[in-house]
Amino acid sequence: MKTLWYGGTIYTMRAPEETVEAILTEAGRILKIGSKKTLIKYADKLINLGGSVMYPGFVDSHVHMLFQGEKLTRLDLSTAQSKQEMLQMIRAVADVTPTDQWLLAEGWNENNFEDGEIPTRLELDEIRKEPILLKRICHHVVLCNTSALAAGGITEDSPDLQEIGGEIGRDEQGTLTGLLFEQASNLVLDALPKSGAEYVHALTEKLNLTVDEMIRVGLTGAHTEDMHYFGSFVNPLTAFHKVIGEKRNFRVNILRHHVVFEEMIQKEAPFIPGFIEPGAMKIFADGALGGRTAALKAPYEDDPHNSGMFIHTDESLMNWVKIARKHQEAVAIHMIGDAAAEQVIRALKRYPAPHGKRDRLIHASLLNEAIIKELQHMPVVIDAQPAFVVSDFPWIEERLGCERSALAYPWKTLLEAHIRCAAGTDAPVESFDPLQTIYAAVARKSPGDSHDGYGSHEKISRFDAIRMYTVGSAEAIGKENERGYIAPDYVADFTIYDRDLFAGTTEDMLSAQVTKTVVAENIVYENSQLTKQPNG
Repeated sequence: MKTLWYGGTIYTMRAPEETVEAILTEAGRILKIGSKKTLIKYADKLINLGGSVMYPGFVDSHVHMLFQGEKLTRLDLSTAQSKQEMLQMIRAVADVTPTDQWLLAEGWNENNFEDGEIPTRLELDEIRKEPILLKRICHHVVLCNTSALAAGGITEDSPDLQEIGGEIGRDEQGTLTGLLFEQASNLVLDALPKSGAEYVHALTEKLNLTVDEMIRVGLTGAHTEDMHYFGSFVNPLTAFHKVIGEKRNFRVNILRHHVVFEEMIQKEAPFIPGFIEPGAMKIFADGALGGRTAALKAPYEDDPHNSGMFIHTDESLMNWVKIARKHQEAVAIHMIGDAAAEQVIRALKRYPAPHGKRDRLIHASLLNEAIIKELQHMPVVIDAQPAFVVSDFPWIEERLGCERSALAYPWKTLLEAHIRCAAGTDAPVESFDPLQTIYAAVARKSPGDSHDGYGSHEKISRFDAIRMYTVGSAEAIGKENERGYIAPDYVADFTIYDRDLFAGTTEDMLSAQVTKTVVAENIVYENSQLTKQPNG
């Protein structure tokens, strides 16, 4: 059956302001584009957009879908404005948490606290003796009480873990603070129960919640990394098959953490072409700026004895890249600091990407001119999170100083250097609403702020910001010949709003509402209040 879509503005995203009047689709793909008069004779079904505005389907290039589901079902600490408020929120949940269960919460951020003071292990012990585990907003630091540390085998006598890219937090007297940085957090996280049919069912329910939210904000797909954190990779992969394979159309490209990468290949992990696809090997090179674990060439401005940490030695990182290449696969490497970027470049030059593949450089928050020149000659895509600008810049100058801050999140510089960029959110770290990300890339400030934007010289156009969500995400997985544009032979994935994102002010854009989300020609979300079918 052939379907004609017409009656609105349809942006192809092949060039600024390029639109078509109508498109004809069949079997999940675009057959033809052109005028309604020309195409209507082929159509078996008509869909009148009713004045709505259609774009190629928006795809978030970097999320953690199951972590997002956990955030939706756990105590969210991201709104806490002080240590005391954070402790009050935890106390309230502790009162209703059974003693045989861990108290788990997400999203605390001491950068939002006036004094920046983080609760201590002993303060958590006063709330409950049973395990408490609190993930920082960046997911690179966790805070635990004594029983949670004990579950992970961590005591006052535990050795330093910097040789494996982690650190156990201690105060000046050497006493455990309850903080665990980077790989050290796995000691406690691995103590959580992660097996059985009931556990997989819980993962499935969380994933259902996440997909519901994603299609509601207009996302037709996502590149997600979930295979190493929920017990055997079979657990999360089963959840994806139950939610996406059995129930709905949604496209996920699954990054495979380096620890499970070869196991997934050897055990022939099942995928569904077009909908559940195997992605690159995921590797972490360093940590995050918020927790001062991103690897910098020079020390942090507000912590002069600390330059962050590398997760791998050069030799170890190169070995993982070599393994990916053995399987003719790309890598997706988390790198935030400039020292981490240089380490990654050394590894990729030693073991270049296979022909036809592109490596993904995730975040790339702090670069310099020399690094950008190197990247111009490499088959890479920058997996950018523009919303980090808004959430980080109120404190990032304190971390990096003015000179380095001017080089942070340089999306315009990268695009002008003809380096491909995709748009992601790192949800649950940031909201996966595309409008918030696009606004952050264009305005580099929060809505309502009176200033001209953080690092205003790096603002990009709305066309470039939206393109990062369409063709940019397609380029990250080598699918730009079939996804990311509205053109013949491309997938019929559409994000449809009630207003034109290119019209009016940037603030006006934030008022747009999704009318329909379409995947493979199927309407997977429809805003019933906005989509009364017009006649004709």
